[in-house]
Amino acid sequence: MKTLHFDCFAGISGDMTLGALVDLGVDPDLLCRELGKLGIDGWKLTFHRDERGGITGIHAVVDLDPQADPSAHDAEHNHEESQDHHHEHGSKKHTSWKEIRSLIAGSDIAESAKKRALDIFQRIAEAEAQVHGAAAEDIAFHEVGALDSIIDIVGTAICLDILKPDRITGGEIELGSGTVRCAHGVLPVPAPATLILVRGLPVKTGGFDKEMTTPTGAAILAASVDAFVSSSSFTEIKTGYGIGTRKMKKPNVLRVSWREEPSAEKPEGPWKTEELALLETNIDDMNGEALGFLMERLFEAGALDVTFTPCVMKKSRPGTIVSVLGSPARRSALCDAMFQHSTAIGFREIPVRRLSLPRKESSITGAFGEAKQKTVFLGEKPLRSKIEYDDRARIACERRISLEESERLIKGIGTGESRGGAAD
Repeated sequence: MKTLHFDCFAGISGDMTLGALVDLGVDPDLLCRELGKLGIDGWKLTFHRDERGGITGIHAVVDLDPQADPSAHDAEHNHEESQDHHHEHGSKKHTSWKEIRSLIAGSDIAESAKKRALDIFQRIAEAEAQVHGAAAEDIAFHEVGALDSIIDIVGTAICLDILKPDRITGGEIELGSGTVRCAHGVLPVPAPATLILVRGLPVKTGGFDKEMTTPTGAAILAASVDAFVSSSSFTEIKTGYGIGTRKMKKPNVLRVSWREEPSAEKPEGPWKTEELALLETNIDDMNGEALGFLMERLFEAGALDVTFTPCVMKKSRPGTIVSVLGSPARRSALCDAMFQHSTAIGFREIPVRRLSLPRKESSITGAFGEAKQKTVFLGEKPLRSKIEYDDRARIACERRISLEESERLIKGIGTGESRGGAAD
């Protein structure tokens, strides 16, 4: 199985990703031709070989025409301060999520690349929406709305579509440390949106005294990586390096490699297969409040699922089976949470394989406000959709109607109400 692996020991940004993928073999002329299908002017993407700390690779640079983008001469589009984090210098063109989505969706780039680029931007929009307390649809990107970041994100999606790996994996992500100046002011690293985007992913801090992982880089990983692995068996085929702009004491590079992994027996069907770990323990001396607190801490530690099952233990005592599902990369954090917040002195660890359908999130807007909806797919076919409970409950309370009436209102059943949807 041909695997593309992201080794983010010095973090990740959009321009570093483009450089690494070109170094790995993507034809830069083909990439630029495909980017031309966006139908926007005023940019030029160049690649040149450079080195950091004795490691050579490709440095990707987006040059903007100040006549086409009045903010270009201020932005210093060389990612000097924090990889590709544009801070307060966003372009005035295509800066809102709605405009960016329309630009990408209406372009002639390949559908698979288009889908990935929209997914990456959707994740950033949702993260920024949480930071600002606003609807994702209303977000105007302070950090990644500039034209060069559109090139970074869409370019990455095109590169991955050209390479067509069987699987994409990633290692622990270096976030850096110190502070970063952005549209929100001077804040500690990681930036607020980055912190949301890496939720549930294996990260570390302190390896560098600068911001090393940007919102763009974090979103690329969150949208593209099938599994984060701490160790695996593979044969290294080829390695590419994306060069960051800053020159530091440690190599400021992103390493991406082709690996040949032993092919796992794949079930026939359009679903995702993941190798996960199941942690289980039996507890008979924790009350409901303590168990609820334990569940919250386990989710914070990166658990994918936590369930409690009643059981009867020795001496006929009623007890609870605590079952925690997580990725191998989160094993250490989950073990720590289990030991620290439960009375367990040991638990079972069982390797499991999870099969799951792909999901997409969309927004439904109307007189009731905005509600999120998740749709699962079997292949390319939508299988079923469900309105998020929190939004159904909120609207039910606001209008003093039942939960069922709230769902009918959102879906427009029998109301004839006109709605707008915003699929990612």
